[in-house]
Amino acid sequence: MPLTSPLHDITTRAGAAFTEAAGWSLPEHYGNPDAEYRATVAGAGLFDLSYAAKIELTGPDAPMFLGNLSTNDIKNLPLGGGCEAYFCDSRAKVQFQAWIYHIQLADGRHAMWVETTPGRNTDLVKYLDRYLISEQVEMVDRSADFAQMHLTGPGSKAVLERALGAEVPHLSEFLHMERTLGADGVCSIRRHDPLGLPGYDVVCRAHHADKVWGALTSAGATPAGLRAYETLRIEAGTPVFGPDIDSNRFVMEVANAARAVSYAKGCFLGQEPIVMARDRAGHVNRALCGLKVLEGGPLPAGAKVFREGQEVGVVTSSVLSQRLGVPVALAYLRWKHQDPGIRMEAETPAGRQAVEVAGLPMVR
Repeated sequence: MPLTSPLHDITTRAGAAFTEAAGWSLPEHYGNPDAEYRATVAGAGLFDLSYAAKIELTGPDAPMFLGNLSTNDIKNLPLGGGCEAYFCDSRAKVQFQAWIYHIQLADGRHAMWVETTPGRNTDLVKYLDRYLISEQVEMVDRSADFAQMHLTGPGSKAVLERALGAEVPHLSEFLHMERTLGADGVCSIRRHDPLGLPGYDVVCRAHHADKVWGALTSAGATPAGLRAYETLRIEAGTPVFGPDIDSNRFVMEVANAARAVSYAKGCFLGQEPIVMARDRAGHVNRALCGLKVLEGGPLPAGAKVFREGQEVGVVTSSVLSQRLGVPVALAYLRWKHQDPGIRMEAETPAGRQAVEVAGLPMVR
């Protein structure tokens, strides 16, 4: 049986059709995924992402411990700060994708909140525990304790302000704040733009979930499902572990690596290959790029990409883009085959389809 979100009942009443994702039952759509997509792009969509894996680390050594194992500067994250990071092996191959936030708990203690790919919470706890020797760190899996929503679109800030009844300060991506939504629903509100639109992750205790969701929808947010989310994600060029990243992928080939890797923070696991790639070649052999599909439908994952008879890449994710009117895809392409406008072909069971390299994000 799949796990159910704390928002299951209220999204059911809103007309959700459910799908299983990473062992959870979540809304795939609410009857019209195309309309949900359009409402998000034009105003504000509200997605149930409660399946996100959530780990809480406390103790005086937690920031240093995470900093030694991840690619970004966790030790110097201020309270209210956050960042994207990767946990790699000694070869700098990605083991976990993560978003890390410095928070304050209700009892006043500081903590590091680590979010990772849905369904990978148990694996991440085991991974971190393997490296825990004498550090004063305690880990708790919070994945089932909290609801998580993503409010996004050009109208998301206005919706949030109406729901709060107060002005929302400007927050750069990954900065966060605590506010009360829906009577007594204390939430962590985090700026996050994975869909290429202004967005906020709203995280609250599971028993507050219905009130928080109700406050946001009453303020004008449109419930939207994972099908619309996936379209927006691929258009934005945001990779996720699983379809676009695996444990054999060199971290510097992944989109967003530049902001997720700190060269100034000191030693960390996987640092040597990362520095070598920067200093010796000045570039990596492959990089995640966008493709516009010029003929045919979306490309199957794993489709090989050819240029003048030479294999130069592989497709990871693909979807029909409403705003562009053609399918788009994410693909790893070899060096010297990454410039926007280059024409290639993708090999599919239906035959070869013409494609063109596009910059990321593919829709601006």
